[in-house]
Amino acid sequence: MRIVFVGTPEFAAEILEHLIKNGFNVVGVVTQPDKPRGRGRKVAPTPVKAVAEKHEVPFIQPESINKKEALEFLRSVRPDVIIVASYGKILGEKVLSLPRLGCYNIHPSLLPKYRGASPIQRVLENGEERTGVTIYKMVRELDAGPIALQREISIDPFETFDQLEKRLIELSKEMSIEFLEKLKVGDIELKEQDHSRATYAPMIKKEDLIVDFSKDAESVKNKIRAYDSRPGARAFLGNVEVKLFGVTAIDSSGDEPGLINYIDREGAWIGTGDGKVKVRYIQFPGKKKMTFWEAKNGRLIIEGMRFERRYEI
Repeated sequence: MRIVFVGTPEFAAEILEHLIKNGFNVVGVVTQPDKPRGRGRKVAPTPVKAVAEKHEVPFIQPESINKKEALEFLRSVRPDVIIVASYGKILGEKVLSLPRLGCYNIHPSLLPKYRGASPIQRVLENGEERTGVTIYKMVRELDAGPIALQREISIDPFETFDQLEKRLIELSKEMSIEFLEKLKVGDIELKEQDHSRATYAPMIKKEDLIVDFSKDAESVKNKIRAYDSRPGARAFLGNVEVKLFGVTAIDSSGDEPGLINYIDREGAWIGTGDGKVKVRYIQFPGKKKMTFWEAKNGRLIIEGMRFERRYEI
């Protein structure tokens, strides 16, 4: 089978690397244009581009996969199937109809739940106990095509975005091999999604990162872990915006929302609407992530200070 792979971030890059190492015939790659990254804002290749270059696979980085340049490239490499993972842009009808076996997307949720751009973060933020990976045949409507393969995993109560993403990448790698082996021999049975059960995971906005300590401890815990370690949940100490990481425990005993009640080597107990959460790390502007104990010893923070909730970032 002649495979074209379409994707952009590390999630997609690891799947592409896995397919190539397992001998699949990836004849072309499409990824987004390079963008400035990191503190220095230097232009860096997308992770998928880096894998394509490493293995000398032809690739393009169009502004739109649906325009003439990209369509000519896709026709020239003659794909039997197009595999998409975390590309970040919509495929139009001309692309969807191009490969003889269709276009399939690897999506990190249990569709029809959590369609959209940010399923891993939203699953954690909402306190879900289970998630998974779905491979489905793409149609024009977002994440709405019939399901070819789906696997489910449980979520640990304090699991972070980084930890869950890593497990979902590993599951996606396994499933991509299983799916392509079945597709090769015509052993794919497509199952329509129950569209009445669809939920959505919209793109992350700045205001989504703000921790509201007036909410219950479980919600505060879920907010912090959903953005740990990137881009980091946010709160304010006076006029200073900080990031919070590493929520490790919750307690039902009440306290004033946002109040830093006690700091030890394991973290800080912070009040919520119905109890307390223990948070291990804090990051101040222009500084590296540090423990609350280190911040206290550096006179950056003391017990009795209070986190505030604002929308201005």
